[in-house]
Amino acid sequence: MSKNKDNTEVILLSDPSEQLMHPFYNKQIVFTGALSTMTRSEAAKKVRAYGGIMQGAVTKETDFVILGKKRRSKSTKQLKAEQLISLGLDIQIIAEDDFIWLISMQKEYQPSSFKDS
Repeated sequence: MSKNKDNTEVILLSDPSEQLMHPFYNKQIVFTGALSTMTRSEAAKKVRAYGGIMQGAVTKETDFVILGKKRRSKSTKQLKAEQLISLGLDIQIIAEDDFIWLISMQKEYQPSSFKDS
């Protein structure tokens, strides 16, 4: 850490060109159940905008299963994800509200936005 002209601490990244990526970046995403806030097509566009990869079915390569609010019971996709999790695979099952929160995050942390003008 170093001090700037205002004598406040500034944290410097080891490589200022490095950017922290969105949690969906390069991750396999599956939706199950209807979303209450947008169509599945709109949600897929948002996932792709963050670098995510859409899947139609849960596989060993799946990273996230998004549960839409408009579902009656556990879907076969959710059951498959739970089965793979019980076998030790790292699959995150997240509710629609958490998905909305994640897509509201900035795409990247950009150190240049914190530089003095």
